[in-house]
Amino acid sequence: MSATGRPEREGRSAPHEGIPAGRPATLSGWLAYLETLHPKAIAMGLERVRAVAARLGSELHCPVITVAGTNGKGSTCAMLASVLRCGGYRVGLYTSPHLLRYNERMRLDGRAGDDDALVAAFNAVEDARLGTDPVLPLTQFEFGTLAALWLFARAAPDAVILEVGLGGRLDAVNIVDADVAVVTTVDLDHLDYLGPTRESIGREKAGIFRAGRPAVCGDAAPPATLVEHAREIGTPLLQIGRDYGYVVEGTQWQYYGPGGRRFGLAFPALRGAYQLANAATVLAALGLLGDRLPWPAAALRDGLLAVELPGRFQVLPGRPTLVLDVGHNPQAARALAAALGTMGYHRAAWQCSGCWPTRTSPASSPRCSGGSIAGTSPRCRAARARGRARAPPWSRPGWPRRRFTSSTTWLPRSPRRRARPTKLIESSFSDRSSPSPGRSSPCGAASPTEPPAATLDLLRAWPTAPPTPPNSPSTS
Repeated sequence: MSATGRPEREGRSAPHEGIPAGRPATLSGWLAYLETLHPKAIAMGLERVRAVAARLGSELHCPVITVAGTNGKGSTCAMLASVLRCGGYRVGLYTSPHLLRYNERMRLDGRAGDDDALVAAFNAVEDARLGTDPVLPLTQFEFGTLAALWLFARAAPDAVILEVGLGGRLDAVNIVDADVAVVTTVDLDHLDYLGPTRESIGREKAGIFRAGRPAVCGDAAPPATLVEHAREIGTPLLQIGRDYGYVVEGTQWQYYGPGGRRFGLAFPALRGAYQLANAATVLAALGLLGDRLPWPAAALRDGLLAVELPGRFQVLPGRPTLVLDVGHNPQAARALAAALGTMGYHRAAWQCSGCWPTRTSPASSPRCSGGSIAGTSPRCRAARARGRARAPPWSRPGWPRRRFTSSTTWLPRSPRRRARPTKLIESSFSDRSSPSPGRSSPCGAASPTEPPAATLDLLRAWPTAPPTPPNSPSTS
């Protein structure tokens, strides 16, 4: 869809003014074209990206924060941008992948890039690419990263936040020398590209460190390779629990670390106890830039309360309770299970786990109850041990199986109290979403008043209530 709400024409169309003939004139046409430039969807390495960037002219003249990590990157980037914006700064934010629209990857001052700006950026990158000898192929992610840097260089924001796409050392984002590097967590994911152990993955993520520039690690037990690399190149490394941290005090929390101690802080708007570690990491990174980006205490309060990031343990309003989460690795599964355990009582829980058919996932196997997210809680394990966890005899036309493989598990619970059932969707094919138009937040960002259209279409495919499995306790 275009910015005006009309559907875009796919493929190549008549060029706009200033666009060379033969090139796509629409964003959808460019995205289709970018998929043809490189034979691989993921090609690790910086040589090609650096060569094109040298001709592009996309240097950034403002503080840059680069964020890597297995989990927590998106939440940390969102909180960083929210606090800085509430402090009065114009912030460029680059994240990946997107949830609904490609434009969500590149945000300036909280607003997603419009189609015309992205088309102009893609044309600039293509001009630089065609100027190399020989002409270098770029993946879609590499091309998009260069386009984002080109947009930010011309917008001249006060700060830029870059989220690493995969790993760190060989990721396209790493062509930028960050003023502060952040590694949120290190765990097993993308083993084919980053290695089979935490040690190998930690070394790849430590590749975003720069000599003499500070780095922040939000993992309480980081791999030794990450710490050793920081020591070898002379990077001052701050670790959570050692150099900074947080303490929960009832309904508030306090932070200690760079920038001093801060008391009586409100919990972030993002759900989950693990978000406090992300928030403390945000404060540590901002504390290291306090001389260049000073911000008042009100910016911290408003920024943490106004932050939005769909798909991160997102509880939609209404009944039944519907939780959306994009976790797709073991560490994210454990965090999701812990967050579910803090929710109110629900008699039954439905889980739908989705992934691309090419991705290995325990949730996509016939015996999904053994590896399901909801099945990791003690109560669910006890239900399976008693033989009470059964796949529901339920199939409904319209169930969203065209884009991803899915499986469901019915997890019965004690009938002592009646409550509405919970439906949990855990999907790994999507990640980001732009805020819906609505009321203004304390920082002036739009707050969603209803779920995105794609979510509403998904909800319409669900039955009003899950069927009662045979031989299950009656709710009456």
